[in-house]
Amino acid sequence: MRRIIINIFSTMVLMAANLPSESFSQPITAGSDSTQLYHEHYRNQYHFSPRRGWISDPCGFLYYEGQYHCYWWGCAESDDLVHFREVSRMVHRDVPRGLGCWTGCVVADPQNTAGFGSDAYIACLTVNDGERKNQSQALTVSHDHGRSFRYYEGNPVLDIGYQDFRDPTVIWFEESKQWLMVVSKTLESKVAFYSSPDLKQWTWLSDFGPAGRTYRCFECPDFFKLKIENGPMKGQEKWVLVVSVDWDNEQYFVGDFDGTTFHAEGLKQETGVYVDRGPDFYASRTFKDFDHALDGRVYSIGWMSNWRYCRDLPMTYGKGFWSVPRELSLRDTPEGWRLVQQPKSELTSLRGKQLKYEGRLKAGRTSVKDIGRLGNVYEAEVCFDTSASGSFGLNLCAGGGRKLVVSYDTEGHSLVVDRTQVADFRMEKFEHTCHAKVAPINNQLRLRIFVDKCSVEIFSEDGTSVFSLATFAADDQTGLELFSHDNGTRYRLDIWPLKSIWE
Repeated sequence: MRRIIINIFSTMVLMAANLPSESFSQPITAGSDSTQLYHEHYRNQYHFSPRRGWISDPCGFLYYEGQYHCYWWGCAESDDLVHFREVSRMVHRDVPRGLGCWTGCVVADPQNTAGFGSDAYIACLTVNDGERKNQSQALTVSHDHGRSFRYYEGNPVLDIGYQDFRDPTVIWFEESKQWLMVVSKTLESKVAFYSSPDLKQWTWLSDFGPAGRTYRCFECPDFFKLKIENGPMKGQEKWVLVVSVDWDNEQYFVGDFDGTTFHAEGLKQETGVYVDRGPDFYASRTFKDFDHALDGRVYSIGWMSNWRYCRDLPMTYGKGFWSVPRELSLRDTPEGWRLVQQPKSELTSLRGKQLKYEGRLKAGRTSVKDIGRLGNVYEAEVCFDTSASGSFGLNLCAGGGRKLVVSYDTEGHSLVVDRTQVADFRMEKFEHTCHAKVAPINNQLRLRIFVDKCSVEIFSEDGTSVFSLATFAADDQTGLELFSHDNGTRYRLDIWPLKSIWE
């Protein structure tokens, strides 16, 4: 997407392109205002954001040489996807003038299929030619463990003469011993499948779509296998195709891939199944395991923003941040296949001393003691008893007359998240209410909630319904309230302060 290099940061990008990647792995000095770095207003404390500047679409996630490599055309590395080392602000060094580096991916090629060497990291990305109004797919190559990339002189490697042809994900397809690319034909609401023996010569296989929600765009596809966690097919795998739609959401399709065509199951032309019910989860990517060391575990991270307002958000250090890492699986439900997302287990390493609360709710609001001092940097697990009918919930980021409202109705099984009153600024496009049908499990509604300085992520229904929202609460909005319309609802609340990943 155009989101990777935009005009307001073009000067910064050009400056960064002339610096060696090691320049950004050095300690911050006092002269660069180190006392404020990672403590700026609205800076999340355990969600990744770059030191300075713009971040949006993940542009290639891989696990290789014993660590996770994360790209937004900057680069960060991680051992656990909780703590990060930012090593480059801009990895592409010599892209021809007039071409923009848009969303793509990065692969490792230990078998040297492309002829760049067995040590090569290869980025496959969209280059946008604004003058020609053309988008094509190109390669850049790294020989320093993925920290800087050089433009391949044989580019473009795939050009069909389209203005909206972008966002490739490339994987190694073991069955055919070839590379497989999924790439968006955006305005046609299609994902095209291509194959190649060497990443340079690509053969069209098939198109998928139009399908599901196709209102404005169909972009940033990802394609991966997931294990089924229950039912008669437990332990087997299905293919999952994720597509970003309408500038503000993602939908997914589950099915089989025969080496040429993706066959989605239970496909409905008019609807798609959403990855996230909130307004701020987009362009997610999964980590491709080139070390074969993750034992089939699949992790995902998404961009926590929305193209309707991302450029206008009041962040002082730059723009944008990513979600917490999520482990993915598939669940067989009466409604069909459902994507399951669980926060990566290593996030518990950030927990401080646990705070515990339980009892029965009284009608009205009940303020939870000692939460304000946590400064909106904590994890919460809350359980409500749903055996008696009623409406109840939580007010997060509460204070100064503002709050993020999370409410539940036992009759309709409706979980509603309302952020129209949470931000300490007024912006019409930012106001939003989202909801989902969330069935109680054994007469209990369980929510796992991650509150950070300017965001909230809510995992419900054992991970099949997730809400991700930017919040931008004021400094005095650090309270937590429980509320109920009736007396008697039992609850249990466990809260852990979370350590900053920047310390």
